[in-house]
Amino acid sequence: MADGSFEVYVAKENLKFNAAHFIAYPGFRERLHGHNYQVTVRLEGDLGPDGYVIDFGLVKQATKRVCDALDEYTLLPAQSDCLRITVEGESVEAVYEDGSRFVFPATDVMLLPIVHTSAEELARYVAGQVRAELLAVGARPWRRLEVSVAETRGQSATYSE
Repeated sequence: MADGSFEVYVAKENLKFNAAHFIAYPGFRERLHGHNYQVTVRLEGDLGPDGYVIDFGLVKQATKRVCDALDEYTLLPAQSDCLRITVEGESVEAVYEDGSRFVFPATDVMLLPIVHTSAEELARYVAGQVRAELLAVGARPWRRLEVSVAETRGQSATYSE
């Protein structure tokens, strides 16, 4: 029997989150807008004695938990290189370098440990969260984890580790 590789791919309709964001970097800021993000996960690994690389159910459940945690928030990059973000009481304020100011209820904001809320950085963040969720439930080891985050149909970014 020839050696080969195995991977599982999960792309379910319910692996999604709706969120508002804007891209900001020095000299440029988008308007605040939202997306219906869709998440897909691919894992490569060895075939176990049970015939699985990893149970699809574990991947779906872990990814769904990550998506649910991001759903219906305004996503702000806590490590931004051009936004000054402050949390005061029940409000979160984000001020861009040109003085543009956004104030949100703190309960409506998810501060993420990223520099930009681009699909690329969201894919890396989601991958880290999915990895942590899978490890927490004792999933068997894998060689490569790949996560794609689509902002809209036909427009996605992928991160793999």
